[in-house]
Amino acid sequence: MDVVTKFAHHSDIEDWMALVDIVEDYFPGLEKEEYRKSLKECIEKQEAICAKVRGQIVGILLFSTEQSILAFLAVHPAFRKGGIAFHMIKTMISVFPSGKEIWVTTYREGDPKGEGARALYLRCGFVPDELIVEMDYPCQKFVLHKRLEKQFD
Repeated sequence: MDVVTKFAHHSDIEDWMALVDIVEDYFPGLEKEEYRKSLKECIEKQEAICAKVRGQIVGILLFSTEQSILAFLAVHPAFRKGGIAFHMIKTMISVFPSGKEIWVTTYREGDPKGEGARALYLRCGFVPDELIVEMDYPCQKFVLHKRLEKQFD
């Protein structure tokens, strides 16, 4: 499977949002119109990464270098466990300055919705951090304390 990982363009928005429609149940409190607005802003800042297979968007990632956050990550269910999320995270990390902490919020340990995400973040070098509640849902922050590029070789 040939996967192309690249920064998104405005021409990707409709296909991107179609994938959001497919995965929205994994994101409690997702407001699509606000998300679309954030997506456009991230595209302008080159903080939106997508993965495509045969021209179809199968993975999406939003981040903020200013806030040091991986804000949104999803892979089409038919394309999971193929390394797509890993490669999008690798692309994201490459734009952060060395030594910059990056954090992400995911489901807490024991929540079946978060098993794959937690395993992925651990594999990428993130470590569990504080327990929090977002959108009235119990979550946990994960932090990448420094760029660990050796993990991506």
